[in-house]
Amino acid sequence: MATATLQAPSMNAAHERDPFNNSCYGTTIDRPYKLVSLPVLDVVDFNERIIRGYEEGYGEKELPADLSVARSLIPAGTASLRDFSYIAPEIPEYIPENCTGCMECVTECPDTAILGKVLSEEEWQQKMSQLPPEDRALYEPQWSRTKKYYDGFKKKLGVGGMFNIIIDPSKCKGCAECVTVCDDNALRMVPKTDEVMYKARKSHRLFKNMGPSDEKYISGNLLIDIMLKESAHIYTGGAGSCAGCGEGTALRMLCAATGSKYGEDWGIVAATGCNTVYTSTYPYNPYLVPWTNSLFENAPTYAIGVRMRWDQMGWKDKPLWVIGGDGAMYDIGFQALSRMFMSGLNIKVFVLDTQVYSNTGGQASTSSYTGQNTKMSVHGKAVFGKQERRKEIAQIAMMHPGVYVAQTTCAHVNHFYKSVLGALEYPGPAIVSCYTTCQPEHGVADNMAAEQARLAVDSRAFPLLIYDPRAGDTIKSRLSLQGNPNVKGDWYIHPKTGKEITFIDFARTEGRFAKHFDKDGNPSEVLLAANQDRLQNWRLLQELAGLR
Repeated sequence: MATATLQAPSMNAAHERDPFNNSCYGTTIDRPYKLVSLPVLDVVDFNERIIRGYEEGYGEKELPADLSVARSLIPAGTASLRDFSYIAPEIPEYIPENCTGCMECVTECPDTAILGKVLSEEEWQQKMSQLPPEDRALYEPQWSRTKKYYDGFKKKLGVGGMFNIIIDPSKCKGCAECVTVCDDNALRMVPKTDEVMYKARKSHRLFKNMGPSDEKYISGNLLIDIMLKESAHIYTGGAGSCAGCGEGTALRMLCAATGSKYGEDWGIVAATGCNTVYTSTYPYNPYLVPWTNSLFENAPTYAIGVRMRWDQMGWKDKPLWVIGGDGAMYDIGFQALSRMFMSGLNIKVFVLDTQVYSNTGGQASTSSYTGQNTKMSVHGKAVFGKQERRKEIAQIAMMHPGVYVAQTTCAHVNHFYKSVLGALEYPGPAIVSCYTTCQPEHGVADNMAAEQARLAVDSRAFPLLIYDPRAGDTIKSRLSLQGNPNVKGDWYIHPKTGKEITFIDFARTEGRFAKHFDKDGNPSEVLLAANQDRLQNWRLLQELAGLR
């Protein structure tokens, strides 16, 4: 096995191409490589030799085909060393005087590229005083005194918390999702001039040097504050997902919720799909927990074997997540999923529901909506998109005895975290199905993942629900539709316009349904039928929940 030569600076330290060490381990603070005791994997050699080869552009052509390369094992967190600073013409800029500390931008970023930190004013002043005057002049104005962290905690603790948002320029892909979800105009996109990038790189380095957030200012009751903790960043930046990818945000939030309770002591079985491609594009791995890639069709049954072995080893309390798309869970792997439910084993399933086979080019799945224009259900002269109704995995899962079920989106942050934490607390099989925007297949802009997810809920395309078998003896007592707007009515009524928000309104915003509207904007008969299908599905859920 070839070994790394350490004549050059470490990949986890500042060097000529990365003078401020932006591309390094650790998200809100610096961390060392995550080492493992495996004779078949030398983490230091991998990161210093193989990662270096790919980052410097000679990896595919010049690295020898030795055992490290041939095994295709990737250490934890190697994506931290990846640099994406060259791929987009713009980057977000923080406007501290407008910030309220809501943490929406940090939460919704799919690439762990926008980060938050809160320090006591005393600690902040002490650390600012230690900076060289030039650095202090650059960085001090970027901190905010928000009502949430400063005013509120000053009354409570006597010392307010100073809050900072920073952009990691080595991980940002310029999708502008953070700008879109910010209701306070505290972020804007700016061109990547030399001056802007110097400020971004230097500020990110100073941010990490400030140390971790002061946990006195992180409320356990505000789930959205989870990502202020370094321990929540189990999914690092550097994954190869598309700009603005809805799946990336979902995986980050899943990892943050699980990490908040279990640290890095858990694991993942991932079904082949988009999620395994962008998290293992050699040699980059964004996960800090062990994970394995199964076949497309058998991830749940693969997980049964892992779970049983872990239980034999005395690891019954170690969480195991199975991750897959709607193709893996609704379609080809559906039988394996049902079998896993019936096993009664403590396995948790997370479905990245894009309503399409995203990884293989956008074919229809049974999760696709009626009328959706996809490969294998193309909208043409004779057939107007997908003709079948959408399969509802949540309702099917509810009919398996003793299974915790949730349906959620990343745009509904509290509901998402409660769904995931509820699944982890449940002593048996659980499934969380998450609506995930796929920009190229849905025909929406890079910055629209959260907006479209919210509209999917508002329009009854994808209702929120939690079904907890522990909550009672009847379906009505177990099923909660809390979080959906106008939960007792047919459609949500927009408070400003007074207009019903229907599935047709949702479809009007996405390219996958564009051919269903004539030149005057009138929907097709197929889309009207799809609208009725969504209403019938919503009414069924209301009936099951005792609301009709």
